[in-house]
Amino acid sequence: MKKAIIVAAGRGKRLGNETDEIPKCMVKVAGRSILHWQLRALEAAGVSDFVIVRGYRGDCIAAPGHSVRFIENPEWASNNILASLLYAAEEMDGGFYFSYSDIVFAPAVATQLRDETANAPPAALIVDRRWQDAYVGRTLHPVSEAELARVVEGPAGPEVSRVGKQAVPQAEAAGEFIGLARFSSDGAAALKDVWERALAGGLDRPFGRAAMLRNAYLTDALNAMAEAGVRLQPVFIDGTWREIDTQQDLASAEKSAQLWG
Repeated sequence: MKKAIIVAAGRGKRLGNETDEIPKCMVKVAGRSILHWQLRALEAAGVSDFVIVRGYRGDCIAAPGHSVRFIENPEWASNNILASLLYAAEEMDGGFYFSYSDIVFAPAVATQLRDETANAPPAALIVDRRWQDAYVGRTLHPVSEAELARVVEGPAGPEVSRVGKQAVPQAEAAGEFIGLARFSSDGAAALKDVWERALAGGLDRPFGRAAMLRNAYLTDALNAMAEAGVRLQPVFIDGTWREIDTQQDLASAEKSAQLWG
C-alpha cells in the first residue's frame, strides 16, 4: 500500500495569525511545515502517492519533491473531517493511510503502523498510551477534546470498540487516537458504506455524536464501523507525536519534533 490521504481543508483558527495567510498544514514546526513532517514520516513507511483534500487557502499548499495530488473541498467552511475525507472516496480503493493535517509524528510511528498491520486488518488506528503526558499544562486544549479509545479483546485480538471526543471515560481509555490510521481495501469499502448509508438520510441528519452528518468526525464513522462488526486494530505507541491546535501546542511541538531529527 503506497497511498495516503491527508485531510487539510480547515483553517485552524485557534492558531491565531499563524493561519491568516496559509492553511494549518503549512504552519512550520522546527523549521519544517506540518505537512512536510507528515510526508517525510509516511515516506519512511513506503508511501509514495499523496492525496491532499484542501480547502482554506489550498493554493498555498506546496510539497516540492513529493508526489502530491489535490482534491478540492468547496464546502470546507461548513463541513468537518468526515465529509472532507469522503471527497476523496474514489481514491480509497485498494486501501490507504490516513492522517489529520494538524499532527506531527516521528517516522518510526508510520513504520510501526505499516509493520504491525502486515496482516491487513480492515482498519488500524495509532493509539498513544502516554496520552496524558501531552495534556500536562495544556490549558488551551483540555482533555475533553482528546479522542480517547476503548480497547477490548476480540476474536482476532485487541480491537478498538469506541473512540472519540467525550465518547470514552478517561478511566476506560487505553489511549488517545492520534489521527493516523491505515485502511485496507475491505476497510475502505466499509468506511464508504457507512458514509453512503448515512448520506441517504441527508447531510443535516444526526450521525454518531454529531448533530449533523456534515459536521461529523472520522471517529463517528469509525464507531459505526465497529458497531457493524468491522475490526479496528489498535497500534500502540508511547508519545513521539504532537497535535498542533493552539499556539501552546505549537511551542510544545517545536521542542518535541527536534528530537526526531
